[in-house]
Amino acid sequence: MWPGPYGNGGSRKYLMASLDQSLKRMGLEYVDIFYSHRPDPNTPIEETVGALADIVRQGKALYVGLSNYDAEQTRTAVWLLEEYKIHCLIHQARYSMLDRWVEPDLLLRLEDEEVGLIAFSPLAQGMLTDKYLQGIPKNSRAAKSTGYLQTNMITEEILSKVRQLNELAQQRGQTLPEMAIAWLLKDKRVTSVLIGASSVAQLKDNLKGLNNASFTREELTKIEEILNS
Repeated sequence: MWPGPYGNGGSRKYLMASLDQSLKRMGLEYVDIFYSHRPDPNTPIEETVGALADIVRQGKALYVGLSNYDAEQTRTAVWLLEEYKIHCLIHQARYSMLDRWVEPDLLLRLEDEEVGLIAFSPLAQGMLTDKYLQGIPKNSRAAKSTGYLQTNMITEEILSKVRQLNELAQQRGQTLPEMAIAWLLKDKRVTSVLIGASSVAQLKDNLKGLNNASFTREELTKIEEILNS
């Protein structure tokens, strides 16, 4: 948020000061959900959780969320919040067919603690689309020197899986993005999916995944075979 030791992380000073600045910029009195976006190894989790609890008590946020915490970190944070009589509402985690790190530990922990999961990067930075099936376009994310998705991540092994998934999606009468989003939403522990659409048209296309969100046992088995190949 700003240069210096308190411009990032999970300290009480950073969380409260950054939220105050965000509220001022947005012209709001409070936000619906305030996330601790990642655990800070340099700050005791008790300090981070205490600040989150005070933010809710002060009326600057209605609910608390976590993001990118592993299963054990999530358990600790949720239990500490409960001591303040505050329930963690949701956990935001990177989750897609090609990135399943939340399985099984984190998903099981969230289910036990009755915390929802909202999945971000559901299309794996665009890999779960038809964008890279014929190579890497010049204006794509992977073609840029910065960013999470790099050229060396789009291997022939990944492309082979994506092509097979694309064929299955077509058999279901869907695009690959639609099927990828529906696949996430089939799990009752997934509350919602965070779509990073770059246009209204893309957003509308992704929302079509809701039109066919059920899978047969054979389809789920086939998906697992493709992903584990």
